[in-house]
Amino acid sequence: MDITTVADDLIVMHDGTTVYRYDDLAHDTPYEFHGQWVTTLPRPQGELLCRFATVNDVHFGETECGRIDNNPEGPIQRSAAGESPYPETMNRGAIAEIDAIEPWAVFVKGDLSQDGQPEEWAAFEQHYRGAFAGRLHVVRGNHDAYKFQSGYDGDQWVELPGVYVALMDTVIPGQTTGSLSLQQLDWLDALAAEADRPVIVMGHHQQWTGGTPDGVRGENYFGLHPDASDGLADVVMRRASIIAYTAGHTHRHRVRPMTNADNVPTIEVGCVKDFPGTWAEYRVYDTGITQVVHRISTPEALAWSERCRHLYSDFGIDYETYALGRLEDRCFTLQLR
Repeated sequence: MDITTVADDLIVMHDGTTVYRYDDLAHDTPYEFHGQWVTTLPRPQGELLCRFATVNDVHFGETECGRIDNNPEGPIQRSAAGESPYPETMNRGAIAEIDAIEPWAVFVKGDLSQDGQPEEWAAFEQHYRGAFAGRLHVVRGNHDAYKFQSGYDGDQWVELPGVYVALMDTVIPGQTTGSLSLQQLDWLDALAAEADRPVIVMGHHQQWTGGTPDGVRGENYFGLHPDASDGLADVVMRRASIIAYTAGHTHRHRVRPMTNADNVPTIEVGCVKDFPGTWAEYRVYDTGITQVVHRISTPEALAWSERCRHLYSDFGIDYETYALGRLEDRCFTLQLR
Protein backbone atom coordinates (compact mmCIF):
# COMPACT_ATOMS: atom_id res chain seq x y z
CA MET A 1 0.00 0.00 0.00
CA ASP A 2 1.52 3.31 -1.12
CA ILE A 3 0.60 6.66 0.40
CA THR A 4 0.91 8.55 -2.85
CA THR A 5 -0.52 12.00 -2.10
CA VAL A 6 -1.00 14.20 0.92
CA ALA A 7 -2.31 17.77 0.83
CA ASP A 8 -3.78 20.08 3.45
CA ASP A 9 -7.20 18.49 2.87
CA LEU A 10 -6.50 15.21 1.07
CA ILE A 11 -4.84 11.81 1.45
CA VAL A 12 -4.64 9.30 -1.41
CA MET A 13 -3.41 5.72 -1.15
CA HIS A 14 -2.90 3.09 -3.85
CA ASP A 15 -2.91 -0.68 -3.49
CA GLY A 16 -1.97 -1.70 -7.00
CA THR A 17 -4.79 -0.42 -9.18
CA THR A 18 -7.14 0.16 -6.23
CA VAL A 19 -7.42 3.80 -5.14
CA TYR A 20 -8.40 5.03 -1.66
CA ARG A 21 -9.11 8.77 -1.65
CA TYR A 22 -9.96 10.71 1.51
CA ASP A 23 -11.17 14.27 0.93
CA ASP A 24 -12.27 17.19 3.09
CA LEU A 25 -9.74 16.46 5.84
CA ALA A 26 -8.47 18.92 8.43
CA HIS A 27 -5.06 20.41 7.71
CA ASP A 28 -1.97 19.57 9.78
CA THR A 29 -3.80 16.64 11.37
CA PRO A 30 -2.70 12.97 11.76
CA TYR A 31 -4.96 10.27 10.31
CA GLU A 32 -4.79 6.49 10.29
CA PHE A 33 -5.96 4.66 7.17
CA HIS A 34 -5.33 0.98 6.45
CA GLY A 35 -2.94 0.71 9.38
CA GLN A 36 -0.74 3.61 8.27
CA TRP A 37 -0.47 7.03 9.88
CA VAL A 38 -0.03 10.16 7.82
CA THR A 39 -0.39 13.84 8.68
CA THR A 40 -2.01 16.28 6.30
CA LEU A 41 0.07 19.26 5.24
CA PRO A 42 -0.19 22.53 7.13
CA ARG A 43 -2.15 25.14 5.21
CA PRO A 44 -0.30 28.40 4.62
CA GLN A 45 -2.09 31.38 6.09
CA GLY A 46 -4.07 33.72 3.92
CA GLU A 47 -6.15 33.42 0.80
CA LEU A 48 -5.81 30.67 -1.81
CA LEU A 49 -4.78 32.86 -4.76
CA CYS A 50 -4.55 30.28 -7.54
CA ARG A 51 -3.70 26.73 -8.51
CA PHE A 52 -1.49 25.66 -11.37
CA ALA A 53 -0.14 22.34 -12.60
CA THR A 54 2.99 20.88 -14.16
CA VAL A 55 3.84 17.79 -16.18
CA ASN A 56 7.11 16.62 -17.71
CA ASP A 57 8.46 13.69 -19.68
CA VAL A 58 5.19 12.98 -21.46
CA HIS A 59 6.98 11.33 -24.44
CA PHE A 60 4.39 11.22 -27.22
CA GLY A 61 5.63 8.77 -29.84
CA GLU A 62 7.44 6.42 -27.46
CA THR A 63 6.56 2.77 -28.12
CA GLU A 64 8.85 0.88 -25.72
CA CYS A 65 9.21 1.58 -22.03
CA GLY A 66 12.25 0.40 -20.08
CA ARG A 67 14.62 -0.16 -22.98
CA ILE A 68 18.26 0.87 -22.58
CA ASP A 69 19.85 1.35 -26.02
CA ASN A 70 19.63 -1.96 -27.92
CA ASN A 71 19.79 -4.15 -24.83
CA PRO A 72 17.04 -6.82 -24.89
CA GLU A 73 16.85 -6.87 -21.09
CA GLY A 74 14.52 -4.66 -19.12
CA PRO A 75 11.85 -5.77 -18.65
CA ILE A 76 10.61 -3.83 -21.67
CA GLN A 77 6.93 -2.90 -21.67
CA ARG A 78 4.82 -2.13 -24.74
CA SER A 79 1.17 -1.36 -25.34
CA ALA A 80 -0.67 -4.57 -26.18
CA ALA A 81 -2.55 -5.10 -29.42
CA GLY A 82 -5.80 -3.17 -29.30
CA GLU A 83 -4.60 -0.80 -26.55
CA SER A 84 -4.04 2.90 -27.09
CA PRO A 85 -0.38 3.95 -27.21
CA TYR A 86 0.62 4.25 -23.58
CA PRO A 87 1.73 7.91 -23.82
CA GLU A 88 -1.79 8.77 -24.94
CA THR A 89 -3.32 6.70 -22.13
CA MET A 90 -1.21 8.36 -19.46
CA ASN A 91 -1.54 11.89 -20.79
CA ARG A 92 -5.30 11.63 -21.25
CA GLY A 93 -5.53 10.68 -17.59
CA ALA A 94 -3.26 13.53 -16.51
CA ILE A 95 -5.20 16.07 -18.57
CA ALA A 96 -8.54 14.97 -17.14
CA GLU A 97 -7.29 15.24 -13.57
CA ILE A 98 -5.58 18.58 -14.13
CA ASP A 99 -8.65 20.00 -15.81
CA ALA A 100 -10.71 19.07 -12.74
CA ILE A 101 -8.75 21.50 -10.52
CA GLU A 102 -9.44 24.38 -12.94
CA PRO A 103 -5.82 25.54 -13.07
CA TRP A 104 -4.82 29.08 -13.88
CA ALA A 105 -1.94 27.66 -15.92
CA VAL A 106 -0.35 24.37 -16.98
CA PHE A 107 3.43 24.16 -17.45
CA VAL A 108 5.11 21.41 -19.46
CA LYS A 109 8.78 20.99 -18.54
CA GLY A 110 10.12 19.21 -21.58
CA ASP A 111 10.31 15.86 -23.33
CA LEU A 112 7.01 16.38 -25.09
CA SER A 113 8.08 13.77 -27.63
CA GLN A 114 10.30 10.78 -28.11
CA ASP A 115 12.31 12.26 -30.98
CA GLY A 116 10.92 15.70 -31.83
CA GLN A 117 9.02 14.43 -34.87
CA PRO A 118 6.20 16.58 -36.29
CA GLU A 119 3.58 13.90 -35.68
CA GLU A 120 4.72 13.55 -32.05
CA TRP A 121 4.48 17.29 -31.42
CA ALA A 122 1.11 17.29 -33.20
CA ALA A 123 -0.16 14.62 -30.81
CA PHE A 124 1.09 16.68 -27.87
CA GLU A 125 -0.64 19.80 -29.19
CA GLN A 126 -3.88 17.96 -29.84
CA HIS A 127 -4.00 16.67 -26.28
CA TYR A 128 -2.66 19.60 -24.25
CA ARG A 129 -3.37 22.70 -26.34
CA GLY A 130 -6.79 21.31 -27.09
CA ALA A 131 -7.50 21.07 -23.36
CA PHE A 132 -5.80 24.18 -21.98
CA ALA A 133 -5.36 26.60 -24.92
CA GLY A 134 -3.84 29.87 -23.72
CA ARG A 135 -3.24 28.54 -20.21
CA LEU A 136 -0.56 26.19 -21.57
CA HIS A 137 3.14 27.12 -21.32
CA VAL A 138 5.71 24.75 -22.80
CA VAL A 139 9.48 24.39 -22.94
CA ARG A 140 11.46 21.66 -24.65
CA GLY A 141 13.52 18.79 -23.25
CA ASN A 142 16.47 16.87 -24.64
CA HIS A 143 14.25 14.38 -26.49
CA ASP A 144 12.72 17.28 -28.41
CA ALA A 145 16.07 18.47 -29.80
CA TYR A 146 18.29 15.45 -30.48
CA LYS A 147 18.18 16.34 -34.20
CA PHE A 148 18.81 20.02 -33.48
CA GLN A 149 15.15 21.01 -33.71
CA SER A 150 14.23 24.43 -32.33
CA GLY A 151 10.58 23.88 -31.45
CA TYR A 152 9.52 25.07 -27.99
CA ASP A 153 12.84 26.81 -27.34
CA GLY A 154 13.35 29.99 -25.34
CA ASP A 155 12.57 31.27 -21.86
CA GLN A 156 9.21 32.52 -20.58
CA TRP A 157 8.18 34.73 -17.65
CA VAL A 158 4.61 34.01 -16.60
CA GLU A 159 2.65 36.10 -14.11
CA LEU A 160 -0.03 34.37 -12.01
CA PRO A 161 -1.93 35.50 -8.92
CA GLY A 162 0.59 35.39 -6.08
CA VAL A 163 3.53 33.95 -8.05
CA TYR A 164 5.79 34.35 -11.07
CA VAL A 165 7.02 31.31 -12.99
CA ALA A 166 10.28 31.49 -14.94
CA LEU A 167 10.10 28.63 -17.45
CA MET A 168 13.65 28.21 -18.75
CA ASP A 169 15.07 26.37 -21.74
CA THR A 170 17.90 24.18 -20.43
CA VAL A 171 18.42 22.18 -23.64
CA ILE A 172 21.70 21.82 -25.51
CA PRO A 173 20.54 20.69 -28.98
CA GLY A 174 21.85 17.25 -29.87
CA GLN A 175 22.81 16.38 -26.29
CA THR A 176 21.25 14.66 -23.30
CA THR A 177 22.76 17.07 -20.79
CA GLY A 178 21.59 20.64 -20.19
CA SER A 179 22.84 24.13 -19.45
CA LEU A 180 21.87 27.76 -18.88
CA SER A 181 23.82 30.54 -20.58
CA LEU A 182 25.10 33.65 -18.85
CA GLN A 183 22.51 35.62 -20.82
CA GLN A 184 19.73 33.39 -19.49
CA LEU A 185 20.97 33.78 -15.93
CA ASP A 186 21.18 37.55 -16.35
CA TRP A 187 17.60 37.54 -17.69
CA LEU A 188 16.42 35.63 -14.62
CA ASP A 189 18.44 37.81 -12.27
CA ALA A 190 16.97 41.04 -13.66
CA LEU A 191 13.37 39.85 -13.52
CA ALA A 192 13.71 38.30 -10.06
CA ALA A 193 15.23 41.55 -8.78
CA GLU A 194 12.01 43.39 -9.68
CA ALA A 195 9.58 40.65 -8.63
CA ASP A 196 6.88 41.71 -6.18
CA ARG A 197 5.88 38.13 -5.37
CA PRO A 198 7.55 34.69 -5.08
CA VAL A 199 9.28 33.21 -8.13
CA ILE A 200 9.45 29.51 -9.03
CA VAL A 201 12.03 28.63 -11.68
CA MET A 202 11.31 25.63 -13.90
CA GLY A 203 13.36 23.78 -16.50
CA HIS A 204 13.77 20.30 -17.91
CA HIS A 205 17.17 19.33 -16.48
CA GLN A 206 17.75 18.77 -12.78
CA GLN A 207 20.34 20.87 -11.00
CA TRP A 208 23.80 19.74 -9.94
CA THR A 209 24.29 20.21 -6.20
CA GLY A 210 27.57 18.37 -5.70
CA GLY A 211 28.28 15.52 -3.35
CA THR A 212 28.24 11.77 -3.83
CA PRO A 213 24.83 11.38 -5.53
CA ASP A 214 25.84 13.73 -8.35
CA GLY A 215 29.12 11.95 -9.07
CA VAL A 216 32.22 13.56 -10.57
CA ARG A 217 31.88 17.22 -11.50
CA GLY A 218 31.96 17.73 -15.26
CA GLU A 219 29.99 18.41 -18.41
CA ASN A 220 29.00 14.74 -18.62
CA TYR A 221 26.68 15.15 -15.63
CA PHE A 222 23.28 13.81 -16.73
CA GLY A 223 21.44 17.00 -15.77
CA LEU A 224 22.22 20.72 -15.74
CA HIS A 225 25.97 21.27 -16.16
CA PRO A 226 27.67 22.06 -12.83
CA ASP A 227 28.81 25.54 -13.88
CA ALA A 228 25.27 26.43 -14.97
CA SER A 229 23.87 24.88 -11.80
CA ASP A 230 26.21 27.00 -9.69
CA GLY A 231 25.23 30.06 -11.71
CA LEU A 232 21.58 29.37 -11.01
CA ALA A 233 22.31 28.96 -7.30
CA ASP A 234 24.18 32.27 -7.33
CA VAL A 235 21.12 34.04 -8.74
CA VAL A 236 18.92 32.34 -6.16
CA MET A 237 21.25 33.45 -3.37
CA ARG A 238 21.05 37.07 -4.54
CA ARG A 239 17.30 37.11 -5.17
CA ALA A 240 15.17 36.20 -2.17
CA SER A 241 12.09 36.23 -4.38
CA ILE A 242 13.15 32.85 -5.84
CA ILE A 243 11.83 30.06 -3.64
CA ALA A 244 12.49 26.91 -5.72
CA TYR A 245 13.82 25.35 -8.90
CA THR A 246 11.81 22.41 -10.24
CA ALA A 247 12.74 20.06 -13.08
CA GLY A 248 11.98 16.73 -14.71
CA HIS A 249 14.37 14.61 -16.82
CA THR A 250 15.24 11.99 -14.19
CA HIS A 251 11.78 10.36 -14.02
CA ARG A 252 11.94 10.45 -10.25
CA HIS A 253 10.69 12.45 -7.25
CA ARG A 254 13.44 14.04 -5.20
CA VAL A 255 14.13 17.24 -3.26
CA ARG A 256 17.61 18.50 -2.37
CA PRO A 257 18.81 21.79 -0.88
CA MET A 258 20.85 24.29 -2.85
CA THR A 259 23.59 24.19 -0.24
CA ASN A 260 25.17 27.49 -1.33
CA ALA A 261 21.83 29.27 -1.78
CA ASP A 262 20.00 29.41 1.56
CA ASN A 263 19.00 25.73 1.21
CA VAL A 264 16.32 26.71 -1.30
CA PRO A 265 14.84 23.43 -2.61
CA THR A 266 15.82 22.04 -5.99
CA ILE A 267 13.06 19.64 -6.98
CA GLU A 268 12.56 16.77 -9.42
CA VAL A 269 9.08 15.61 -10.41
CA GLY A 270 8.51 12.18 -11.95
CA CYS A 271 7.35 11.41 -15.46
CA VAL A 272 3.83 11.09 -16.80
CA LYS A 273 4.51 8.10 -19.04
CA ASP A 274 5.27 5.21 -16.67
CA PHE A 275 5.47 4.34 -12.96
CA PRO A 276 4.13 5.92 -10.88
CA GLY A 277 2.77 8.25 -13.57
CA THR A 278 2.35 11.67 -11.96
CA TRP A 279 1.58 15.34 -12.33
CA ALA A 280 2.12 18.13 -9.81
CA GLU A 281 -0.37 20.64 -8.43
CA TYR A 282 0.72 23.92 -6.85
CA ARG A 283 -1.56 25.79 -4.46
CA VAL A 284 -0.56 29.43 -4.09
CA TYR A 285 -1.40 31.17 -0.81
CA ASP A 286 -0.47 34.58 0.56
CA THR A 287 2.23 33.08 2.79
CA GLY A 288 3.41 29.92 1.03
CA ILE A 289 2.98 27.54 -1.88
CA THR A 290 2.27 23.81 -1.54
CA GLN A 291 3.41 21.18 -4.03
CA VAL A 292 1.04 18.23 -4.23
CA VAL A 293 2.02 15.36 -6.54
CA HIS A 294 -0.84 13.21 -7.81
CA ARG A 295 -0.58 9.70 -9.23
CA ILE A 296 -2.66 9.50 -12.42
CA SER A 297 -5.55 7.31 -11.37
CA THR A 298 -7.79 6.60 -14.32
CA PRO A 299 -8.25 2.81 -14.56
CA GLU A 300 -6.37 2.63 -17.86
CA ALA A 301 -3.48 4.70 -16.53
CA LEU A 302 -3.12 2.63 -13.38
CA ALA A 303 -3.23 -0.62 -15.35
CA TRP A 304 -0.32 0.64 -17.46
CA SER A 305 1.77 2.25 -14.73
CA GLU A 306 1.55 -0.87 -12.56
CA ARG A 307 3.08 -2.84 -15.43
CA CYS A 308 6.01 -0.41 -15.23
CA ARG A 309 6.63 -0.67 -11.49
CA HIS A 310 9.66 -2.92 -11.94
CA LEU A 311 11.27 -1.45 -15.05
CA TYR A 312 15.04 -2.01 -15.28
CA SER A 313 14.97 -4.80 -12.68
CA ASP A 314 17.04 -6.98 -15.04
CA PHE A 315 19.85 -4.50 -14.38
CA GLY A 316 19.45 -4.68 -10.60
CA ILE A 317 17.69 -1.30 -10.45
CA ASP A 318 14.91 -0.75 -7.91
CA TYR A 319 12.87 1.53 -10.16
CA GLU A 320 9.85 1.44 -7.87
CA THR A 321 11.76 3.09 -5.01
CA TYR A 322 13.78 5.36 -7.31
CA ALA A 323 10.79 6.73 -9.24
CA LEU A 324 8.28 7.06 -6.41
CA GLY A 325 10.67 8.66 -3.94
CA ARG A 326 9.58 9.59 -0.45
CA LEU A 327 6.24 11.19 0.37
CA GLU A 328 8.10 14.28 1.58
CA ASP A 329 9.81 14.48 -1.83
CA ARG A 330 6.42 14.74 -3.50
CA CYS A 331 4.19 16.75 -1.19
CA PHE A 332 5.39 19.72 0.87
CA THR A 333 5.19 23.47 1.39
CA LEU A 334 7.56 25.92 -0.28
CA GLN A 335 8.46 28.57 2.25
CA LEU A 336 8.78 32.23 1.33
CA ARG A 337 12.18 33.81 2.02
